[in-house]
Amino acid sequence: MDGAQGAALQLQQLPPTSSADPASEASFSYKENLIGALLAIFGHLVVSIALNLQKYCHIRLAGSKDPRAYFKTKTWWLGLFLMLLGELGVFASYAFAPLSLIVPLGAVSVIASAIIGIIFIKEKWKPKDFLRRYVLSFVGCGLTVVGTYLLVTFAPNSHEKMTGENVTKHLVSWPFLLYMLVEIVLFCLLLYFYKEKNAHNIVVILLLVALLGSMTVVTVKAVAGMLVLSIQGNLQLDYPIFYVMFVCMVATAIYQAAFLSQASQMYDSSLIASVGYILSTTVAITAGAIFYLDFVGEDVLHICMFALGCLIAFLGVFLITRNRKKAIPFEPYISMDAMPDEGAG
Repeated sequence: MDGAQGAALQLQQLPPTSSADPASEASFSYKENLIGALLAIFGHLVVSIALNLQKYCHIRLAGSKDPRAYFKTKTWWLGLFLMLLGELGVFASYAFAPLSLIVPLGAVSVIASAIIGIIFIKEKWKPKDFLRRYVLSFVGCGLTVVGTYLLVTFAPNSHEKMTGENVTKHLVSWPFLLYMLVEIVLFCLLLYFYKEKNAHNIVVILLLVALLGSMTVVTVKAVAGMLVLSIQGNLQLDYPIFYVMFVCMVATAIYQAAFLSQASQMYDSSLIASVGYILSTTVAITAGAIFYLDFVGEDVLHICMFALGCLIAFLGVFLITRNRKKAIPFEPYISMDAMPDEGAG
């Protein structure tokens, strides 16, 4: 009898077996999504401010008799520092949230540029003229905010540790290999028409950018995730796949920038911004869904609401950029009349 009571007492004193709590796991995944989304939003805002600061510096120097080179002004260096800080924030965001959530948040930079453009307008409009002139921008900003809210709310909750084994497993999976085959064939066809047939249509150029960009973001997420795990103590830098992904990340980013530069010489920046955002986001989400299996296990409602958020954000970006004035040299967003009189720097 005493033995039975002792055994029962020991069973009562045993700690409960650890079991995964679905509610706590869901809460943790949403928290990681929120951290990643906030980092991406912060990064895009800072990058947009940084680019406009550097444009401000160039405009001031071009409109004055200041003999200094742009890189000798404090304003330009402040812009460079903010740009690096913003890019670091965007880079880190990929380590916390799914690729399919982070990529569409690039719309934040479009909103920021639109707001900066309205602040630094050249003319002084009457209230009625101002509303008529910028009504599309206001509507576009509102739609983009609504779309971004839906994206963050209904984003996939796939949170897989970016270990060397997991990245390698995804890299050699047959769905991704098939996707890569299709992408390589499509890229080569587009490049052939672009180079040999002089098919300089903006869709052709920006599709080349989007295809390269999809590989850039896939590799960025792998590199960022493996770096964060290494910082946390789970070293991943001794896996060769880390360096393979790093080289692919740098190479695709360089060629992507080269094609964007060529597009900017032939087309208006607002058209590049809207078409490029739509194409790059669509292709990148597709690549992330295939490589990282972002939407596996998600219910149909969440996927449909996420897609709706993307469409609304696309429409918002289109309206914002459609209302932007044609770019002229040294006047992308800021006008000379809006500047104070003191010297640059």
